[in-house]
Amino acid sequence: MSEPGEPQRGSRRRTRLYALTDGRTAAPQTVLTMDTTITAAVGADAQGGLPTEWQAVLAMCAPPGGLAVAEIAARMRIRLTPMTLLLGELADRGLIHHQPPLQGAETTNVHMLMRIRDNLARI
Repeated sequence: MSEPGEPQRGSRRRTRLYALTDGRTAAPQTVLTMDTTITAAVGADAQGGLPTEWQAVLAMCAPPGGLAVAEIAARMRIRLTPMTLLLGELADRGLIHHQPPLQGAETTNVHMLMRIRDNLARI
């Protein structure tokens, strides 16, 4: 059985990626890496007329958490490069928010790491 937000397997035909990205082969306005965090910018009520694959991505990336580009690609069973194009299209249309990965200095900030540890201990 599949998880919510995961595309269903079966006889349903998949939409060609070039149709989902309007034939785009590069995302000039949005630069995404495999560890960029993606969060949906629209709720389920605003997804009605969107392609099924777009809806699946938005459902997977519901706030507040979000997922990394690589994880979305793996769950959707789409290669990384086409997935970054698809997500770039969603970003350019304002359907997702994207946050770059933490920089090296941010990951070695001891005070931040201690706050994370303390908040995890409260859970």
